[in-house]
Amino acid sequence: MSVTAETFSLQPVTPPHDMRPPEQHWRRWVIRKLLYGNDIDRSAKAKARIGLAILAFAAVYAVIAARLVMFALVSNSHTAHRVVSGDAIATARPDILDRNGEVLATDVRVPSLYAEPRRLIDLDEAAELLTADLPDLDASELRERLSSKRGFVWLKRDITPEQQHEIYHQGLPGIGFLNENKRDYPNGPEVSHLIGHVNIDNQGIAGIEKWLDGQGLAALHMAGLATDRLQTPVQLALDLRVQHALRDELVAARVKFHTLAAAGLVLNVRTGEIVAMVSEPDYDPNNPHEALDPTRINRLTTGVYEMGSTFKAFTVAMALDSGKATLKSTFDAHNPLHFGKFAIHDFEPMQRALTVPEIFTYSSNIGAAHIAMAMGIDAHRAFLKKMGQLDRLRTELPESAEPIVPKHWGELNTMTIAFGHGLSVAPLQAVMGVAALMNGGMLIPPTFLKRTEAEADKLATRVIKPETSAMMRYLMRLNVEKGTAAKADVPGYYIGGKTGTADKVVFGRYSKTKVLTDFMAVLPADQPRYLLLIMLDEPQALPETHGFKTSGWNAVPTGGAVVARIAPLLGIEPRMDLPTADQLILASLKESR
Repeated sequence: MSVTAETFSLQPVTPPHDMRPPEQHWRRWVIRKLLYGNDIDRSAKAKARIGLAILAFAAVYAVIAARLVMFALVSNSHTAHRVVSGDAIATARPDILDRNGEVLATDVRVPSLYAEPRRLIDLDEAAELLTADLPDLDASELRERLSSKRGFVWLKRDITPEQQHEIYHQGLPGIGFLNENKRDYPNGPEVSHLIGHVNIDNQGIAGIEKWLDGQGLAALHMAGLATDRLQTPVQLALDLRVQHALRDELVAARVKFHTLAAAGLVLNVRTGEIVAMVSEPDYDPNNPHEALDPTRINRLTTGVYEMGSTFKAFTVAMALDSGKATLKSTFDAHNPLHFGKFAIHDFEPMQRALTVPEIFTYSSNIGAAHIAMAMGIDAHRAFLKKMGQLDRLRTELPESAEPIVPKHWGELNTMTIAFGHGLSVAPLQAVMGVAALMNGGMLIPPTFLKRTEAEADKLATRVIKPETSAMMRYLMRLNVEKGTAAKADVPGYYIGGKTGTADKVVFGRYSKTKVLTDFMAVLPADQPRYLLLIMLDEPQALPETHGFKTSGWNAVPTGGAVVARIAPLLGIEPRMDLPTADQLILASLKESR
């Protein structure tokens, strides 16, 4: 009998149905259904499963290979995750720029040395080799760190590339390098008090740097979201060119007049922007330990001072704005003004009745006291509060001082504060108030950030009438033409100004030999754009000052020198042969009426 393919085929031998256990039959049936289904080619199924397995293994190995490449390329960046509490990574900060885009502060990448004590093999060898390469390391402190049980410890932050090269070739296990961000200030001390500085972990601890952390940067760092991330630069209102010129002249004034300190700032009266701010002596933010010296404080925001006769601007403006006095009003200045055991004198007594312009230009203490008393104690205090002189001034700088205001404000307080004694304020807030007297009567909060005039208008508060502001500009210019500020009359720039000389308080008493001089200048006086403050602490008399050390002999000429340098930088074109203040400013005031 012949056997053909049609009649013979191999089939699996299975026991009869009644010979298999019921549970075995059920399992086999389920497995066959799941694996093979019905009428499916088993060889095709097997090939598909093998291909799927190959793809799965290939994907797994591809992920492993990619991770190995990442670790090889940026191995140090992941070490940060091993930093335990108490150790911080210096994270990235945004660049700080001046108004023209010049870099004031930026980050640079520097290597830092760390150890993982648990991975060290020979502690003694590691300590010996590291101290040889880094002689400034404290040997006992190094051994203490290396012998700890911690997973990560810093050994030295910010090492040089040469030191990194030497230590790397030592081949010490458990010793590594981590690239960190280090803050760099390319202009050194030029803008130190404004910019501030950071600590070793790149966290702001003063100035604009501290303000940046308060704006959410610190929170981003804590969350790990700002590390090594490019951030939008912060642009300030400061003009580095103007800052340099102001600082240069103040340094020269310190040397010339043998002062303890000098300070100055330039404010845009239309926007409140602080274009320059200098306090000498300053410090290098690249070496922040210098900031611990108490003589290097920012005198413009952190210090409070009696501003002397510059406060007469507030006294006169108060009377003119109220309508109780005019430019033609006169006040008796024949004799010193007595109050109990106190007597108020004039530095250069006229011994006659003085008009309001004469009180301003001769800087009469007696006349200013009479004006304030005519207004009344409550009106005087209310006006100074409206001008922002009795409350702490808040700006972007965290460092700000509370004014020292008399607890019991009586008649004597009103008389002395009228000419700048008995009330101590931060110089910046005095500048803010005088700027309102110049710009048409709008009190604008000062800012270190860029601001447009439209933005400033939304924040401004009217404090005096526009016509009062015009009269104050006239008085400021008149004082340069024929008063105590004559040495600041730079041709072509139509400067107005007010001088101030205050006796310093030493051990609770006014000194007879130590003074603080200041000078506020507005330019141009007919169309104000900027206000300049110059302040000198304890200037000394010179032969060329004829033994005098009042403001007109030191702060005023310094202010004139500053104006001559910064006016072109600020875009103020010189105008020659301008008429006098009464012909230009007063005439325009009469026409507007």
